[in-house]
Amino acid sequence: MAWVLALAVGAAVVGAWEGGFTDLHVYRYAGQAVLDGASAYDADDPVTGLPFTYPPFAAVLMVPLALLPGWLAASLWTGASAACLAGSVLVALRASGRRAPGWLVALLALVALGLEPVWQSLSFGQVNTVLMLAILVDVVRPERRWSGVLVGIAAGIKLTPLVFVALLVLVGRRTAACRAALAFAATVAIGYAAMPAGATSYWTDGLLDAGRVGPPALAHNQSLFGALTRLLDGPPSTLVWVTVAAPLALAVLGVGALCWRRGDRVLGTCLAALAMLLASPVSWSHHWVWAVPVAVALWERTRWAATAWTAVFVARPVVWPPWGEGRELGWGAADHLAGNAYTLAALALALGVGVGVSAAGAARPPARAPDPPRRPTSAPPRSPRAP
Repeated sequence: MAWVLALAVGAAVVGAWEGGFTDLHVYRYAGQAVLDGASAYDADDPVTGLPFTYPPFAAVLMVPLALLPGWLAASLWTGASAACLAGSVLVALRASGRRAPGWLVALLALVALGLEPVWQSLSFGQVNTVLMLAILVDVVRPERRWSGVLVGIAAGIKLTPLVFVALLVLVGRRTAACRAALAFAATVAIGYAAMPAGATSYWTDGLLDAGRVGPPALAHNQSLFGALTRLLDGPPSTLVWVTVAAPLALAVLGVGALCWRRGDRVLGTCLAALAMLLASPVSWSHHWVWAVPVAVALWERTRWAATAWTAVFVARPVVWPPWGEGRELGWGAADHLAGNAYTLAALALALGVGVGVSAAGAARPPARAPDPPRRPTSAPPRSPRAP
């Protein structure tokens, strides 16, 4: 995997050169708060002015970043993110039964940098590709001895991966789902041990404060809540949001589970990820790095669908209409189609896959009952010998 190593080293060099990644600053601030025995939620990061919005366990994991010089933290973080992107491509390729030489993995990861969610994630210094690889490894191959643990840890860093616990249950991997739940519970306990006051504040007050993450109407929020906010010219009530989002997200999750059970584990896992992004109140465009393994999985099914899917995330239509400073609230019909492109693409994909899987199931000939066992025929009596 020399090619993948070269990709990671190149990304690390760029990270050290660029530095100043917004979300990485917030991560380092949270890690420093743990070192200082303070709460990461009492004040915003003084460098960026942004709050730390992840669970306390995530702050504990950021302690090593706080101990490093800024340029070195940026270098290692960017290199690791690029390596995890390549790792996700590798898992998707191998699960589809294709050969995955290092040059091909590195090339596809390099091409994936052209997708808006990927380059946005790297430019912000986000944790998205790390979580994506951990989840893919755990859910695509749940037969491993410790499968489920990585899903639980991922949920401890960012709550939304809890949807994969539900997926594991739906596909009959209940032992892995239990491990994931126990691992998540362990992350909660570790967070309380490291930051008691901050953990109490997070789990009681900050957890349900979606506005703390950012303005939900912003075009970059590609969730059903964001789409409804832009469509209704203001945040929907909880009842309206749940009435719309819950059935759609559950339907996408159900298609993912059916797809996983039929043998397409990568696409099934990715559909569960799309259900997660649709259901979350805030799913920034850089959270949609799952577009990469979706494209790899679709390429095995239909090339035109994979090309169309990829084109959406390269073209970045979500920012074609006027955006920012509340301008999303004045969108027309065409603006909503372009400005909600990621959300609509996910729903269209789930619908297409669901119809395809249902049609394939209906086309299967019914299992024929086995023929009843034949009774052995008795041999004709032998004529008696002449004396």
